[in-house]
Amino acid sequence: MTASRTKQVVTRGGPGVGTVLGVVLVVLFAGAVGVGVYQSQRSAGEVRVPPGATASGVVVGADAAPVTLDVYLDFQCPACRTYEERSGATIDRLVAGGAARVVYHPVAYLNRFSSTQYSSRSAAASGCAAEAGVFPLFLRLLLAGQPAEGGDGLPDEALVALGEQAGAGPGFAACVAEDRYAGWAAGLTDEASRAGITSTPTVLADGREIDRTDAALRAAVGG
Repeated sequence: MTASRTKQVVTRGGPGVGTVLGVVLVVLFAGAVGVGVYQSQRSAGEVRVPPGATASGVVVGADAAPVTLDVYLDFQCPACRTYEERSGATIDRLVAGGAARVVYHPVAYLNRFSSTQYSSRSAAASGCAAEAGVFPLFLRLLLAGQPAEGGDGLPDEALVALGEQAGAGPGFAACVAEDRYAGWAAGLTDEASRAGITSTPTVLADGREIDRTDAALRAAVGG
């Protein structure tokens, strides 16, 4: 009697072929939906990288250069302006002579010192300059015309004027207006933070932090 009841229970409670197929189809459908959602989220989250740049920054100089300098800067940072004034020409000479290449990382650490998130806007605009092939001169012009901390920062119209002064074409204005490389600039900032970069300017020579002086540059590069 016990065996018979057990068999009956198993027979009534076990899934039939139709039930199993139904479960399999549901699982497959859910999996397909999940993959589709993942792919759409992935596409929506893709960061647009400027032509002439990489996801890590803007490279200036020959890839074959023996030393790589990484320069982390914020266009709202007064110390970055000072460093460019003092050492920008030295970096340019080292790059022009093939002794080094530079990877510039425009970050947005100082948005709190602007009422219009100028650090982010100027970093994104530098992506437009990279696209236009005028990043080095645009960088110098941006720092030379750096607005005071605590204000509105330069308006988009001023950023466009500086880009045109650097030699950017007519597409530069549209790039700035649509904030085309805001995601790229945000990614650079996040990457720098994860790498332990806590202040700007920070200068690395082949991954090792160096002092912000001409002497340190020449010692690191050997020139």
